[in-house]
Amino acid sequence: MREVAVIGIGQTEISEHWDKSLRELAGDAVLKAMANAGLDYFDGLYVGNMMSASANNQQQLGAYIADWVGQKSKEAYRLESACSSGAAAFRAALIAVASGEIDVAVAVGVEKMTDSPSAEITASLATAADADWEVSQGVSFVALNALIMQRYLHEYGWKRSDFANFSINAHANAMHNPYARFHMLITQKQFEEAGVICDPITLLDASPIGDGAAAALLVPVEKLAPLPNKSVIRVAGSGAASDTIAVHARKDPLWLTSAERSSKDAYRQASIDQYSIDFFEYHDAFTIMAALSLEASGFAERGQGPRLALDNEIRKGGKIPVATLGGLKARGHPVGATGMYQIAEVVTQLRGQAGEAQIDGARWGMAQNIGGSGSNIITHILTNAD
Repeated sequence: MREVAVIGIGQTEISEHWDKSLRELAGDAVLKAMANAGLDYFDGLYVGNMMSASANNQQQLGAYIADWVGQKSKEAYRLESACSSGAAAFRAALIAVASGEIDVAVAVGVEKMTDSPSAEITASLATAADADWEVSQGVSFVALNALIMQRYLHEYGWKRSDFANFSINAHANAMHNPYARFHMLITQKQFEEAGVICDPITLLDASPIGDGAAAALLVPVEKLAPLPNKSVIRVAGSGAASDTIAVHARKDPLWLTSAERSSKDAYRQASIDQYSIDFFEYHDAFTIMAALSLEASGFAERGQGPRLALDNEIRKGGKIPVATLGGLKARGHPVGATGMYQIAEVVTQLRGQAGEAQIDGARWGMAQNIGGSGSNIITHILTNAD
């Protein structure tokens, strides 16, 4: 298998893009990635998206987007794995290039959510859960996460207020991200007084939806010689794992087995362990998922994820900086695009281009994208190390 590098990234601002179609959003990100790489072509396009059929009445996103960016003769597909669809597209592009079948691949994640009524989006998000044994009982996706969090608080003795720094940190970091949806600081008091969505989850525990797209262009490292002055950001590890789609069917609903497995696979491929990771772009769709991801990926002991936040170890300069450009909580969570925003943010950090949010001396960055309530989790490790 060939070593693979990311040489181009592109992002759109996460917002309510009333004036742009799904193809325009995705096209903007793809064209930016190509321009950033200094290439005007690709051999394959891999699109991560969750809900274009229900929210936008559009399938066939591969051909739809390839045609729009002037590459209509190229291989192009859509991949779907709920909220981890973006990372699934990146992994597909990575495998295509590493195998030698494709020399230049583009992965793009895109979602356009705000054109649809909120009830329809809630219903679409629920398709990431088990239709027979969860959704048919009337539970929403946020309710499933609330049940997990309620059990976590009971099992380990934490209070909801102990999760505040996950959100406070994300909002502070998003202040330095021009693509983020929220540019506002929040306080402990605001966190504790936020309106309840589904007890114990409140507005400030949950990430916002939005419209957006992010893309990356991948090439084999061996082909980089004709491209001088390019930062070589290698994909050092890639792991993917699945679990039961229904939370109640798991042996332990408070442990993300697929996060543990995918992160271990990524560490093994990169020939490092969790202690080498300089920053972690985790999937903080809800603060409970932030804690569970830190634990399953080896950064905290079981049941002790909130301790890292309380001790400010997740901030810049801490033990494991997370959500360095806002995370899902403040950057926003256009579900099928989120995994690609994470990749773009890791590349930005490793290039030393994160401005005020820059992690000094960053050499190893990790991104973890969660589908469903932990049913599909994909972990990537990138590095600028030789």
